Amino acid sequence: MIRGLSELVLIVADVSRSAAFYSDIVGLKLERPATDQWAWFTVGPTSGRQRLALHRGPLLFEEHSPRPPGERFGRVHFAMEVPRQDLDSQVERVRSAGVAVYGPVRLEWMLADSWYFYDPDGNLVEFWSPDQP
Repeated sequence: MIRGLSELVLIVADVSRSAAFYSDIVGLKLERPATDQWAWFTVGPTSGRQRLALHRGPLLFEEHSPRPPGERFGRVHFAMEVPRQDLDSQVERVRSAGVAVYGPVRLEWMLADSWYFYDPDGNLVEFWSPDQP
């Protein structure tokens, strides 16, 4: 039985730049100071269990990947759940930093609203907010 998402690692060009984006603009909290190679953030209410990492350089599995160099990892899309009462302020926080924000998009099949924006490395980030908590 899967208990949830443990970590998501994004390959980035500049850890410092991306760490500033995710802390200052998105509002995530660093677990510990970032290095040139890694930055780790806690995501969600379960401290230390759900994490977003930023990494520059190869990952452990990369040397074993059957895909050719440059195609082993790609841009991703991921969503972070934002409570409805916080959605407007979270979207405004990103927008006021000069980041283009797209939406809202009504996801009727999920009974939710979503807003989208890109991080400095072209990953598509979504603020997803269900009608009911």
